[in-house]
Amino acid sequence: MSARWTTAVLDPQIAGGWAVARSPAGFLVDDNGALFPRDWLKRQGLDVLCEHGIGHFDGEPVFLLELRSATDVPGMTWRGLRQFMLEGDFETYKLLGYAAQIGTWAREHRFCGSCGQPMTQIRWERAMHCLACDLRSYPRISPSMIVLVTRGDEVLLARSPRFVSGVYSTLAGFAEPGESAEDCLVREVREEVAVEVGNIHYVGSQCWPFPHSMMLGFHAEYAGGEIVMQPDEIEDARWFNVHDLPPLPANRSIARYLIDLYVARRLGLPEPTLPN
Repeated sequence: MSARWTTAVLDPQIAGGWAVARSPAGFLVDDNGALFPRDWLKRQGLDVLCEHGIGHFDGEPVFLLELRSATDVPGMTWRGLRQFMLEGDFETYKLLGYAAQIGTWAREHRFCGSCGQPMTQIRWERAMHCLACDLRSYPRISPSMIVLVTRGDEVLLARSPRFVSGVYSTLAGFAEPGESAEDCLVREVREEVAVEVGNIHYVGSQCWPFPHSMMLGFHAEYAGGEIVMQPDEIEDARWFNVHDLPPLPANRSIARYLIDLYVARRLGLPEPTLPN
């Protein structure tokens, strides 16, 4: 059976299909979700910045209306992408996650980064084109490494000041230019908690509800050092026994999956599945 959501470059000049509307306040939703008949949605007086054909949902074409600002539509509200990730249908989250990435890219590439002239949307590929200097800009992805560091029955978890109160999670950080995934992982762990790691294994990946972000998940074993927390980034970090864990990240997140997977393997429990 084919996936319900598939990406594709669709010409906005074709008629019909479904559409989602995204503003700085999130996605437009009603009691039935975020997908609306496209022709109807375009008659609602929305402040449309641009439109992109982004793929198919259950075989039907889907378009993104990227908005300059949120508009009040009777009976509807605006909902952030993270809420979709944590609740409801995961296929819808994947659709909206892709839409958010394309919308952010389209908003940020209205003008050429080389000469400053307006850019033109290319209909047959996912690119913006500058007629003045022939520059083409494509959607970018910023890879981030997220890792569970373990020491036997213990897992190393930390808190950022930005986390929900009381919640501990795995360590993570964005790759720098020229780094391999493994180099990034080792550097981030060293910077955040001053610990050395080894025996690194890739586990899985997840599109994260932040602009351009792709989380690459790893497991690594403790190789030495004492925890020293990075100022302003880590407010607490410690070793937790798998039998006595603190409040953890929400289900469906790759951080929670990395923890649950290790605990399951350590205790001989059924292994969880990473939503994808």
